[in-house]
Amino acid sequence: MKNYKVGLLLGIGSYLFWGLFPLYWPLLKPANSIEIVSHRAVWTFVLCIILLVAMGKLRSTFSLLKSPRIALRLCLSTVLVSINWLVYIWGVNHGHVVECALGYYINPLIIIAFGVILLKEKMRKLQWASVGIATVGVIILTVDYGRPPWIAIALAGSWGSYGLVKKQLGLAALDGLAIETTLSLIPYGGYLLWMGHAGTGQFGHHLGLTILLMLAGVATAVPLLMFNSSTNTLKFTVIGLLQYITPSVQFIIGVLVRHEAMTTGRWVGFLIVWVALITLGYDLVKSGSSSDNSFAEFD
Repeated sequence: MKNYKVGLLLGIGSYLFWGLFPLYWPLLKPANSIEIVSHRAVWTFVLCIILLVAMGKLRSTFSLLKSPRIALRLCLSTVLVSINWLVYIWGVNHGHVVECALGYYINPLIIIAFGVILLKEKMRKLQWASVGIATVGVIILTVDYGRPPWIAIALAGSWGSYGLVKKQLGLAALDGLAIETTLSLIPYGGYLLWMGHAGTGQFGHHLGLTILLMLAGVATAVPLLMFNSSTNTLKFTVIGLLQYITPSVQFIIGVLVRHEAMTTGRWVGFLIVWVALITLGYDLVKSGSSSDNSFAEFD
């Protein structure tokens, strides 16, 4: 029981951590989205290397790259997570926190769709109902926005695809994250060096901002490690339901803290999406397991 409580606290803590990200990224301004993502990748790489050395897993982790299959899929996952990070940070720092939250609300439904279409998995009736209801909600939001919610679609699509690739790889989160940030080190590190040489980068100009940019790596790795620890004691069902903490916190921040506009149409659209998620949650509890928990990780 004690281990379960610790696991539950770690799981809740990781999702709360991810949900509070919209309060953190704006603190890194005037750094632009690419500079923030670059620092996030570079300092996450540094932290991952330190942890792998401390755990004695550095050599075994990077030996995975000897396999062409694993190397190619990790290259793909690196591109996908980079797209997700860029879109997310750009969205948060340009006043689209609510739309970002929508992306992570519909992400589980995207995962289910991928499972059916690509992995030939069978869906239960309530899962079909969830997808159908959510589709109606997204259509209403599209009409209200006057455009498709591209940020939400990009976040859900990139993260769903990332989860699919990671599921097929079956690697531990720290191992995968270490290799992904290593593969992205040349473009991101090169970009930061170029900005530093040109004098346009923010790193080193102000102590407070410099520390915050470095801590982006900690902010990335810590909740992921907390999440991984929680999976050792929690059922997949619980993990699948806890994931909704993140977009819910993001939504609250977008509406109450950032004061983003919420028209009647948007409230109706979100309400319908929430009904879809309640339906899916009920199905998860009833079935006793979720289709997969890899999509529950928010980098």
